[in-house]
Amino acid sequence: MAGSSPVLEDGSLLSRLDRGLFKAEQVFALMSGIAVFLLMVLAVISVSGRNAFNRPMPGYVDWIEFAMPLIAFMGIAYTQRSGGHIRMDILVGKLKGRPLWAAEFVTTAVTLLLIVLLIWGSWAHVMRSLDFGAPLWSRDSSIDIKLPLWPAKLLAPVAFSILAARLSLQLWGYGRAFARNLVNPVAVPITLSAAEQAAEEAAHVSGLDA
Repeated sequence: MAGSSPVLEDGSLLSRLDRGLFKAEQVFALMSGIAVFLLMVLAVISVSGRNAFNRPMPGYVDWIEFAMPLIAFMGIAYTQRSGGHIRMDILVGKLKGRPLWAAEFVTTAVTLLLIVLLIWGSWAHVMRSLDFGAPLWSRDSSIDIKLPLWPAKLLAPVAFSILAARLSLQLWGYGRAFARNLVNPVAVPITLSAAEQAAEEAAHVSGLDA
């Protein structure tokens, strides 16, 4: 189930680190949104050039290829912080207290392990693309206008590293909640029931209508 979940804050070190990392996540998410907007602008230019002058924008597909990591990866840590990723809540949604925090800790730990492996693999991919003795330091480039691809490839391990930092903070939050048997821990998305999510969405829609 996907949706936005509240994240509580207080004056603890964990909460301060959470808010600091959230600022970086917001910047990354903004970059992703700008990339989507610029691709829309390029699409308008390319289509207009094709229809008006029978000459589409050169390298349009290359720029799409270059921008894909911006769109695909840069907002994942922001979404993780707000609990917006798709997940199955059939079992976890029925848990409360320590069983809930234990389940969240385990799933977050497994996710962190997977992300660390992805950081390692994507960084190796970047290093295979880099060649400081080649033009633009690149061993590979796009087909049409020869854009170097290593900057786009570099975005994957950077974005995954931000996500790894977010998952590490959430592990701390879930472990703290389990140890202290907290009801509403900080720095982790609070799981809402289906009724609470429906009420929140209704309130959001009502606010937009007003």
